[in-house]
Amino acid sequence: MGFSTDAIHIGQEPDPATGAIIVPIYQTSTFVQEELGKHKGFEYARTSNPTRARLERNLAALEGGRFAFAFASGMAAIQTVMMLFKSGDHIVAGHNLYGGTFRLFERVLRHFGLSFTYSNTSRLEEVERAIQPRTRLVFIETPTNPVMELTDIAAIARLAHQHGLLLAVDNTFMSPYLQRPLELGADIVVHSTTKYLNGHSDGVGGVAVVNDPELADRLKFLQNAGGAILGPFDAWLVLRGVKTLAVRMRQHDENGRAVAQYLAGHPKVKRVNYPGLPSHPQHELAKRQMRGFGGMLSFETGSLENAKTVLKSVRLCSLAESLGGVETLISHPATMTHASVPPEERRRLGITEGLVRISVGIEDAEDLIADLDQALERID
Repeated sequence: MGFSTDAIHIGQEPDPATGAIIVPIYQTSTFVQEELGKHKGFEYARTSNPTRARLERNLAALEGGRFAFAFASGMAAIQTVMMLFKSGDHIVAGHNLYGGTFRLFERVLRHFGLSFTYSNTSRLEEVERAIQPRTRLVFIETPTNPVMELTDIAAIARLAHQHGLLLAVDNTFMSPYLQRPLELGADIVVHSTTKYLNGHSDGVGGVAVVNDPELADRLKFLQNAGGAILGPFDAWLVLRGVKTLAVRMRQHDENGRAVAQYLAGHPKVKRVNYPGLPSHPQHELAKRQMRGFGGMLSFETGSLENAKTVLKSVRLCSLAESLGGVETLISHPATMTHASVPPEERRRLGITEGLVRISVGIEDAEDLIADLDQALERID
């Protein structure tokens, strides 16, 4: 079946007990057992919940995977993936990660004996040089947040597997509608379901998706042992959100292209980072491994004062962290999403004080462009 059909129907079948067309919210902590060792598949809600189980089936199917595990946040999903490894293990990670991921790696997991090398994963030779005898995982985001740099997933999967390593891909920016890393050779895909999968800025969650049964068994154990599970109401919100994922992503993509083209032609914009622009250095890779270009972009205003002017002048775009909602969000990565990254590292990556990031929503594109136009005109 097609993507939209799967999104609406897999795991979303009518409730067998009542015929309800919408999956119920099983807001319960425990389940009555008929007798010792005899139950209906559920014992305790941390271990498994019917609403969460439905969502996990759905998201596994959308990512082209066999097993999915839903967590309380995207960071909880990433942390659980990292618990697959032990003290002394080494991870090669992308050099331009979400600030929260970098903070987890550097300020938490290093204290437990994991080590990290950060590489430009768009350059295979750099990744290969970073591999050590104790390396166990390559962890990437593509496109990266917020400079929209791409990694060739199929090529880096081949490289990782040649060295006996796992490849994990954070696919939050694209969603499974626009990019399917498992089909390109990745072993683990993670998302913040808070973003495009939910799509309505009203719930926080995360998911990890795999195909390998052994990996699935280990993640299931860690999900239960650690307990950072997604609650039933938040699981229900994501189930609601993914029903419209395909139509939303098509509109995000259409609007993203329109806004990027407008910004690329504006005399007060120094640079636009958007894979859908022919000027993007990896435009051809984007066309090859992605179904579209999405609604995430960033642009350079030239200075902190210029960025502040734009951010305080917009009226329709909302100044806020996060992304992937139906409404357009605008942010300042250097002081918001990437504040935990050292300033010298931010500058090296191109996360300047003048950089502004936009999560383009699904409003009328001409209204978004008009809003940005009046804000940019206020720059001296």
